[in-house]
Amino acid sequence: MRNASMHQLKIATVLLCAISGATTSSVWAQQAAPAPVATPAAAAPAKGFTPPASSSGQTIDSIAVVVNDEVITRNEVAARIKSVEQRMKSQNVPLPDPADLRRQLLERMIVERAQMQLAKEMGVRVDDLTLDRAIGRIAEQQKMTVQELRNQMEKEGTPFATFREEIRDEIIMQRLREHEVDAKIQISDSEVDNFLEAEKAAASEQVELNLAQILVRIPENSSPEQIAARRARAEEVSRQLRTGADFAKMAATYSDASDALSGGDIGWRHSDRVPPLFTEQLLKLKPGQITPIIKSNTGFHILKLVDRRSAAEAQAVAAVQQTHARHILLKITPTLSAAEAKRKLLELKERLDNKAAKFEDLARLFSNDGSAAKGGDLGWLYPGDTVPEFETAMNALKPGEVSEPIESSFGFHLIEVLERKSDDVSKEKQRAAARNALRERKLEEATENWAREVRDRAYVEFRADDQ
Repeated sequence: MRNASMHQLKIATVLLCAISGATTSSVWAQQAAPAPVATPAAAAPAKGFTPPASSSGQTIDSIAVVVNDEVITRNEVAARIKSVEQRMKSQNVPLPDPADLRRQLLERMIVERAQMQLAKEMGVRVDDLTLDRAIGRIAEQQKMTVQELRNQMEKEGTPFATFREEIRDEIIMQRLREHEVDAKIQISDSEVDNFLEAEKAAASEQVELNLAQILVRIPENSSPEQIAARRARAEEVSRQLRTGADFAKMAATYSDASDALSGGDIGWRHSDRVPPLFTEQLLKLKPGQITPIIKSNTGFHILKLVDRRSAAEAQAVAAVQQTHARHILLKITPTLSAAEAKRKLLELKERLDNKAAKFEDLARLFSNDGSAAKGGDLGWLYPGDTVPEFETAMNALKPGEVSEPIESSFGFHLIEVLERKSDDVSKEKQRAAARNALRERKLEEATENWAREVRDRAYVEFRADDQ
């Protein structure tokens, strides 16, 4: 029977959010631990919640936490706890103490709510049409129909409407992070040069590491006493691990990282994509062993080396076809329907066919893509660099030919192929891979810092019994 866990399906949505084939590395410590919050003298009433009245006078629901001008209710917390418990049991991850599980989830919900509020302020939205396409792609990746996916979700106890909104939120969060974090990361040519030199020197020693982690986070602007308390917590976790405690259960109980409720599992990482601070300790270990406590700017880390393996030898890569292309993208918005976007592109194509305009000029004027400033130029593309719909249409074109309007998950495109060539893995490709590896390194820390800043800027008030 095909299985589609919520965790796997959420990860799949990330792949729907970028035209590039590059993937974003998982964030080891995206969520923040609760920080002391000063309660203002007169806080404004929280929006979004009015305790319903009943004939008996009993409260049906109540406020657990106020986050800025919104609330998280106790029923929301209870529903999240139930969902996570089901997932952890299905993955055979030992459940932490109920109080620890509730604390972990409540903090995660606070971080999510603060980030969603920021997305709303910035106008980041995902319409129903985009959401339907995303869910269709998820079902396809799981080798299911949408109806089969729906049946699977409901069999696991998740209403499909709830699943849809969770996927919508995941896409919104991804787009927000792309705008706030990804787009601001810069990689210099000298960094790429240094990376390639170091990679060449260490080629004979390269390994892949299967890792798990426990993070005890240090809140921003912590006092020496607070830092000492967090270290003491990390030392207690380390002591229990040395006396035989289960790592996955300890991660779910004590870790402040986003992967805590997956037993701290990070998965396989190439050694050059692990921060050097960690690699130094990890390469001394045998599978199954844990590192001493490692302090970083984020907090105190305890890493487990689950397994290690030799990196595959560089394979001789056969010649591949590269395509130099450009495009005009019209995104679907509340003010621009799919039919209008397609009609507009047909008008632009007619102008191009009649030599009444230049492609690059129209791209600068009308394209909603970041390449507009370059006349829509996407540079040299390798197979897999773009989404399948785009690549299929592009591959069918001859140099100098312009496509009909092509629909993808991003909107509608006009594509022009400028030229093609066949080449082995070139220096350009090696540098692109190096740049992506460096981006992943910076992305982990940058995303963590950003998430912490969003959390620390939020006004958070824990209500009675939730302090």
